[in-house]
Amino acid sequence: MLPFPRFATMVKEDMLNWNEDSEPSVCERNGMIPMHEKSEERPTGDTKSADGNIQTEETALLNHSAQQPPEPIPGSSTSTRTWRQTFSCPPQGLLALTVTNVALVALVWAVVWSITGTECLPGGNLFGIMFLYFFAVIGGKIFGLIKIRTLPPLPALLGMLLAGFLIRNIPFVSDIVQINLGWSRALRNISLSIILTRAGLGLDPKAGGYGVEKGVPTLLMAAGSIDDILAITGFNTCLGMAFSSGSTLYNVLRGVLEVAVGIAAGGILGMFVRYFPSHDQTSLSWKRSYLVLGLSMFAVFGSIHFGFPGSGGLCTLVLAFVAGVGWSDEKREVEKIVAVAWNIFQPFLFGLIGAEVSVTSLRPETVGLCVATLSIALVVRIIATFLMVCFAGFNFKEKVFVSLAWIPKATVQAAIGSLALDTARSHQDEQLEKYGMDVLTVAFLAILITAPAGALAIGLAGPRLLQKAQTNNKKDEEGAEAGEEAEACEPS
Repeated sequence: MLPFPRFATMVKEDMLNWNEDSEPSVCERNGMIPMHEKSEERPTGDTKSADGNIQTEETALLNHSAQQPPEPIPGSSTSTRTWRQTFSCPPQGLLALTVTNVALVALVWAVVWSITGTECLPGGNLFGIMFLYFFAVIGGKIFGLIKIRTLPPLPALLGMLLAGFLIRNIPFVSDIVQINLGWSRALRNISLSIILTRAGLGLDPKAGGYGVEKGVPTLLMAAGSIDDILAITGFNTCLGMAFSSGSTLYNVLRGVLEVAVGIAAGGILGMFVRYFPSHDQTSLSWKRSYLVLGLSMFAVFGSIHFGFPGSGGLCTLVLAFVAGVGWSDEKREVEKIVAVAWNIFQPFLFGLIGAEVSVTSLRPETVGLCVATLSIALVVRIIATFLMVCFAGFNFKEKVFVSLAWIPKATVQAAIGSLALDTARSHQDEQLEKYGMDVLTVAFLAILITAPAGALAIGLAGPRLLQKAQTNNKKDEEGAEAGEEAEACEPS
C-alpha cells in the first residue's frame, strides 16, 4: 500500500485534473486550441480606450484589425460537446436559444393581437411594424455573423436597411406589410431625437487633448458630433426655406430665427435637467435619462407642431450638451441608458428607410445622378478634412487616416433622409414628392455605399497608418501588467 501522504497527494492531483477537464478554458469553449503554453502572457484589453472613453464603432474596428485572434481550430471534444448540448433533453445551446427567441416573438404578437385584434393581423398597421422590426433585427444579426478573415466586420445596420428594402420589393410580403405613414414618420422622429441626444452627450469641451497616441479617436468622436449638429441644423434650415412660400429674405430670417429659438430653448431645458433631479435622489441616472430623452422627443415633435421644424433638432443637441457638461463624469451612466434606447429603435430607423425605397423608384438616371453627387461630395469631404488637419500636429499617415475615417455616413442620413419626402407628402404635390424621393434615394445609396466602404477603410488602414500606444519604461510596463491605465504618450 502507498503511504498516506503520497496517496493524498495523488488524490489531490486527480481532483485538480478532473476540475480542469470538466471546466474547459475560454479557448476550448470558443472552439480554439490554447496557444499560450510557449508565449508570454499579455494584459487583457478593456472596453475603454486609453483616455477612458467607451469604444465607438470606429475604435472597435481599429482594435479588431490590430488585435485579430488566432484562426479558430475546431476540436473533436468541442464538436462533440456542442452536439450533445443541442440534442440533449431538455435542449441546450443553439436549439434552446432558437426556441426561446421564437417563443418570445410569438408571445409578443399574441399579446398585441389579443388587445388590438385585426390591427395585428396581416395587412394591419401593428403587424407591419412588428414584422419589419423583427426582420430588421434578424438582418442585422446575419450581417453581424459575416466574418471574413483579415477584414473588419460589416455594420449591422446594412442588414437592417436591406431587410426593409426586401420587404418593400417582394410582391407577396409587400402586400401583407402595410405601415401607416404617420406611424412611420413618428418612429423615425423618435430615432432622430435619440441620435441627437447621443450626439449632444458625446460633445466634450475637454476633448482634443492627447489620448491614444495623439488623440485621433478622441478627435474623430468630437468632430463627428459637431458634424452631426451642422448637418442636421443646415438641412432643417434649407428644408424650411425650400418649402416656404415667402420671399428669400423672409426665409433666411426665418431660418436664423429657428436657430436662435432652438439654442435658447435647449439652453433653458438643459439647465433645468442639469439640476433636477438633485444629487440626493435615488435612481438618478434613470430619472436623468427619462427627462433628457422625453424633452428631446418633445422638442422634435413640438417644433413641428408649432411651425418651427428647424428648431427641434438644435434644441435637442443644446439640451443634451448643457446637461452633460453639468453632469461631468456622471453622464456616462446616462449615455449607457440612451445607448440601450438607440439599440431598440435602430432597427426601426433603418428598416423603415429601406422600406421607403422601391425598385421602380431606382431609375438609372436617378441612381447615376445620386452616385455622381455622392462621389463628388466624398472627394471634397476627404480633401477638406486633410487640409484641416494639416495644422493639427499629425504626421502624413495620421492625416490620411483621419480623412478616410470621414467616409462612412449612416445614422444622420437615415434620420433626416426622409424628412423632405414627408414634408412633400403633407403638401400633396406630386412633383415635390418626386424631389423628396430623390433626396431619400441619395440617403439610401449613401448608407449602402459609404457604410461598408468606410468600415473597410477604417479597419484596414488603421493598423497600417496609426501607431499603437507604447509604454516608455519598465515601470510603465509593470503598471500595465497590473491592470492600471496607461498614461497618454507625449506628442512626437
